[in-house]
Amino acid sequence: MKNIVLVRHGESEYNAKRIVQGHIDTDLTPAGIVQARLTAEYLKRFSIQKIISSDLRRAYRTAVIIGDVLDLPVEKDSRIREMSFGQWEGRSYEQIFKTDYETFHRWLQNPVACPLPSQEDINDFEKRIRSFYQDILKLEEKNILVVGHGGSIQGILCVACNMGMENLWSLKHSNTGISIIQVSNPEVSIKLLNSTAHLEDYINKENPIM
Repeated sequence: MKNIVLVRHGESEYNAKRIVQGHIDTDLTPAGIVQARLTAEYLKRFSIQKIISSDLRRAYRTAVIIGDVLDLPVEKDSRIREMSFGQWEGRSYEQIFKTDYETFHRWLQNPVACPLPSQEDINDFEKRIRSFYQDILKLEEKNILVVGHGGSIQGILCVACNMGMENLWSLKHSNTGISIIQVSNPEVSIKLLNSTAHLEDYINKENPIM
C-alpha cells in the first residue's frame, strides 16, 4: 500500500494580493511560512519517507520548511509546477472579474472545452502530471509527500481517480490544504481531501469571531 500525501504551497505574495500566478515565481508571505510550519508539525504523524516539490519558489520553500521539521531532503520536479496561464498571469482577479468574467467562469467550469487565451495546452499539462504520478507509483517509499500548486495537485487527483481534466477546478485546494491518495493495486481511494484542520487554531486567532 502506498500513501501519496498532497500539499499545496503556503500563502504566496500573489495569493495575498489576489493576482494570477501560474509560472510567475513568487515567494511565501509571513502567513505562508506559518502555514508551512503548522503543516510540518501535523505531518509528523504520517511517517513521510520522501518529499518531492515543484521547482517554483512558493512550493519549494514550503517543502523545505516541512523537510526541516521532518528531517528529510527535498527533491525538485518541474513536472508538478503550476499550469501556465499565459497572458492572464500577473493580472488581478478584480480586473479579470470586471473585464473577462464570462471567459473565466467558463474556464473554471470546463478548462478543456474553454481554455484561457495562450494558456499551457491542457493535454501537455495532463501528460506531465500523468508522467509524474506514474513515476511516483514506481518508487520504493510507501509514504510520499508531494508539495505543489492548486492546478498540479488537482491534476494528480484527476489522474489518480481517472477523472477528465474538465474536472480540474472542481477540486479546489486551499493554501497548505492536505489530500491523501491511498494506492493498493488495483484500488485507489482518496482518504483525505483538502483538509485544513491543522490550521484551525491559527485561523481562529487571525480572524476571531466578533
